[in-house]
Amino acid sequence: MAVRLWGIMMALVLLSVAFMWSVQIFMLEKNYVNATISELQERLGPIMDELKTEDLAYNDELIPYLSRASNGKMLLINSEGKLLAMHSYGHPIALNEARSDILVWERLKECDEYVNVLKGEPYSRRILANNRLDAYEMGIPVLYYGTRAYVVLYRSLTELNAVLSMSRWQLVALSVILTLVAAVLAAILSARFTKPIQVIKQTVDSLAAGDLTATPGLALKDELGQLSNSVDELARALRRVDVLRKEVIANVSHELRSPLALINGYAEMARDIYRKDDSKRNEELNRIIKEVRRMSEMVSDIMDCSQLQAGYMKLSKDRYNLCEIVESEIEYCESGASEHGIKIRLDAQAEIPVLADALKISQVMRNLLYNAINHTKDGGTIVVAVAESGANCKVSVINPGEPIPEEERESIWERYQRSQHQGGRRQGTGIGLSIVSTILKAHDMRYGVDCMDGETIFWFACPKTEHDFL
Repeated sequence: MAVRLWGIMMALVLLSVAFMWSVQIFMLEKNYVNATISELQERLGPIMDELKTEDLAYNDELIPYLSRASNGKMLLINSEGKLLAMHSYGHPIALNEARSDILVWERLKECDEYVNVLKGEPYSRRILANNRLDAYEMGIPVLYYGTRAYVVLYRSLTELNAVLSMSRWQLVALSVILTLVAAVLAAILSARFTKPIQVIKQTVDSLAAGDLTATPGLALKDELGQLSNSVDELARALRRVDVLRKEVIANVSHELRSPLALINGYAEMARDIYRKDDSKRNEELNRIIKEVRRMSEMVSDIMDCSQLQAGYMKLSKDRYNLCEIVESEIEYCESGASEHGIKIRLDAQAEIPVLADALKISQVMRNLLYNAINHTKDGGTIVVAVAESGANCKVSVINPGEPIPEEERESIWERYQRSQHQGGRRQGTGIGLSIVSTILKAHDMRYGVDCMDGETIFWFACPKTEHDFL
């Protein structure tokens, strides 16, 4: 990734260099040349009107002025095409001594514009050399001793081309330096940018390989810092899941071992000790049946919770009387509560219609009641309240006892999480509140726990519907 990022940065740099070259060659150099020619034309414009009427031979200052104004060479040609005089930058040049300067005249006779000279017509042309503008030439018809003559002004652009060539070399040097500096900076920045990504990737790979202690440990305040914090949070969540996984193995092993030991003991007693005592044998067999049912409930709860969270189990909703569901589960749990002298009191109306999966809501009520029984002292009273509140009805399971610590009220809904305030009873399967949370989330129902005035209140809210029960 660092190489790819470096390549992208260098591509942008090269595009910038190419843009600079395009501006220099196709805009700036062209503008320099056009500005030079425009300046020459502006200088000579007023003089050209004067030359139409004034004889050049009778004004000694005009010929040197034309040469100086053109900032180059001036050739005076008669109507027969004979070179009469030549000036260079305002100074006269002897024709027999002119060497390189006479080449201007020789080139003029070879070009197509020489016909215009013989006809006495004005012309202008641009002279190229090596695909670059080398000179600019203008032809102006004049009067010389009363006869038609011709002035050719030749402006060499050698100095301008030298300046432009120097500018190009400077641009080449600047481009090379810029590219090298940009390459180094791009390498440093790409490595600096990708290093946190590599650290985060290595951390994720370590987590995937099972090293749950891995952490990026990046103290950044940008998006990569936020990503690092998310990976840290993921690592903490995975460590919690790993702890819960180990706890569930221990909890399930313990929960299954106890009823299995009881079943084995009661079965041997029923076989060996009470085989002739029908009442005792039936009592022990009933205990075996009770423990088998508790084991079956545990397996069912684990399966239901896993299937609901994985999305494999679908709810079967219909219209039911919520009070009947609550009352039925209270009757089911009363026998277990009575063993500890605990009473369950129902405070509800006759009918409250709801749209829900009756079996799953029954499972919610049973687990909430088991949880209340486990945390209520012997001889206490559990209150189940069902009350309407606007478009909803609220079901509350209230038991006396020590309040749940504030920091534990979120974690108690997690699978196999046991609150520290739990008593020693073993009603239910140990994952009851996780089952409650999963089922109510699937129903899209609100739920929670409150602690006040020495009471713990587990509650959930069901939307009411029309009266049309099964």
